[in-house]
Amino acid sequence: MRPARLALACAAALPAMAMAQSSVTLYGVIDTGIEYLNNVGPQKNSVTRMDNLAGTVPSRWGLRGSEELGAGLKANFVLESGFSPDSGVSNQGGRLFGRQAWVGLAGGWGQLSLGRQYTMLFWSTLEADMLGPNTFGSSSLDSYLPNARADNAIGYKGTFGGLTVGGTYSFGRDGASTPPGPSATGCAGENPNDRNACREWSALVKYDTSIWGAGVAYDSQRGGAGAFNGLTSSGMKDDRLSVNAYTNLGKGKIGGGWIRRDNDATPIAPRSDLFFGGASYAVTPALSVDGEVFFLRYHNSDNKAWLYAARATYAFSKRTSVYGTAGFIDNRGNLNLSVSSGAPGGATTPGGNQFGAMMGVKHIF
Repeated sequence: MRPARLALACAAALPAMAMAQSSVTLYGVIDTGIEYLNNVGPQKNSVTRMDNLAGTVPSRWGLRGSEELGAGLKANFVLESGFSPDSGVSNQGGRLFGRQAWVGLAGGWGQLSLGRQYTMLFWSTLEADMLGPNTFGSSSLDSYLPNARADNAIGYKGTFGGLTVGGTYSFGRDGASTPPGPSATGCAGENPNDRNACREWSALVKYDTSIWGAGVAYDSQRGGAGAFNGLTSSGMKDDRLSVNAYTNLGKGKIGGGWIRRDNDATPIAPRSDLFFGGASYAVTPALSVDGEVFFLRYHNSDNKAWLYAARATYAFSKRTSVYGTAGFIDNRGNLNLSVSSGAPGGATTPGGNQFGAMMGVKHIF
């Protein structure tokens, strides 16, 4: 009788064990190449270098997992580390998991997540910006766009039919400070003496169909004592409003948008607009081309910049591809933005222009 009872007990436990199935996946991408820039610095030198941040996308590796808890509920997590393939160092201020590090619960009602994660500004521009974090693209004009993440954040995102809504709230948006940059701004927050210091919040409303989509997002960052980029007080804010749309046209796709920025750290010209429009086309199943035009202007100022960028990608397989990309930036006023966001030290002269080109390889695993 005892063996029979044991068999019955095991059989009764099988449904519960099946409900608690879990999985963990290792994934990543390595993307780098050789980049050329002209008109660098006051001497207008040229430089040839290996890109250390992003060719078409930033290099990273990560772990993601989930566990089915039953009744449509599951637990999930992501740990994602960014690195520079030219030297192997960690990006995002030297964090081990600087791109993402969160855990959460998800169900038919959406997903609730806790930890370092993307703000809603990132999800808003994902489809409409054709070149995305390409070394020549929107990140050359606003380095925060591919780095729209927050430490110590509560996030929610849910999709209901074609409608997606979401938001984040951070108690301290960025604790990293070395090296200074768009993802290491020294604004740790969580300060009992200043409850507004280094807070961040964002919100998203997006609608997608099989043919087109449109989205609106708002992202607000507070400053704090000792923070970089001029936001040295909790009374100062850096806000962005993003409005964009895209449509699929057979083998092609077009998209565009507007990002309005109000930045208290630039009191002379705190308001700016970034307009972008681009297209992608699949020439063959293996060959695709992308092109985009960007215009950045500062209100009540002569500071403006036009950026033109294009890319061609050939896929040997689903995992491995090669690409060539080029860009040209025309600065006006006192702007000296580099055409490339791929590595520091590439700025041109105030009011100058710059050409850049890059050839690289990307492998997904």
